[in-house]
Amino acid sequence: MSDKKDALLAFIVGGVIGAAIGILYAPKSGKETRKDIKKLGDEFADTVGDLSDEVKETGRKIYEEGREKVLSKRDKISEALEAGKKAFEKYAKED
Repeated sequence: MSDKKDALLAFIVGGVIGAAIGILYAPKSGKETRKDIKKLGDEFADTVGDLSDEVKETGRKIYEEGREKVLSKRDKISEALEAGKKAFEKYAKED
């Protein structure tokens, strides 16, 4: 999954760089070029923000799933330890 996001990010960055170069070499006035660059920068910031939010959400999901698994295993281990203690106490009383 990380490879897909890396590829997507590389594609987006490449597109932004290509668009920026195209804008810089386009036969427009400086004012129009600055306006185009600002628009492009705003779009890029929005895209990066969306990707950042997606990565954060994926991280939260992975964290929660891992936490639940650890807590589940911890409870099972505690139960097994308690059963082992009871068995040992029962065995020790028989001797």
